Amino acid sequence: MYLPPQFSAKDPAIARELIRSHPFASLISTDDEGLPFVTQLPLHLLEEGGGLVLLGHCAKPNPHGRYLQARPRAVVTFLGPHAYMTPRVYPDLARVPTWNYLAVHATVEARLLADFDDKDRLLKHLIHDHDPAYAAQWRGLDEDYQHRMAQGITAFELRVTDLQCKLKLNQHRPESHAAMLAAYDAGNPDEQALAGWMRRLGLTGQGAA
Repeated sequence: MYLPPQFSAKDPAIARELIRSHPFASLISTDDEGLPFVTQLPLHLLEEGGGLVLLGHCAKPNPHGRYLQARPRAVVTFLGPHAYMTPRVYPDLARVPTWNYLAVHATVEARLLADFDDKDRLLKHLIHDHDPAYAAQWRGLDEDYQHRMAQGITAFELRVTDLQCKLKLNQHRPESHAAMLAAYDAGNPDEQALAGWMRRLGLTGQGAA
């Protein structure tokens, strides 16, 4: 992604945090004609052997599994809170609007998971993430039924080979920070979340010239 240095997260833990708090991702690779093919899906992040692995699945009829098998290199994107920023946060008039956001882009190598035990492990991770109360129900289902359901998905692990994390919060314009923080504090949930990140990064406007 386009990543000016002032917006690049220096702490890799921030990327992991954003992936876990905003797990509904876009998986992007190429189809048989060389065009981008995108699937939206929840992913589970594992930290293994000093590296990162994303686990997920799509429906069996979705051709994305076939594309990943043929061309395993792909990109996964995660979008955190985002919001419009009015130029009224500046003390002068000769300014323009923009959009602030937090995003993570991961380059990955895909490997399809055909074994039921691997699929079951993946599904249990996703159940734990999003509906832990369902875990006992899944475990109690008839084994044949579980296997039939697992046959209806294409499961994969996506091993992360490169990770970029962008925190676009107008860091390079300190004269806007105090008014921007106040506007976001009074705004919708995404704006309030960005206000929290501004405080976390010290972008409060205090001490600015």
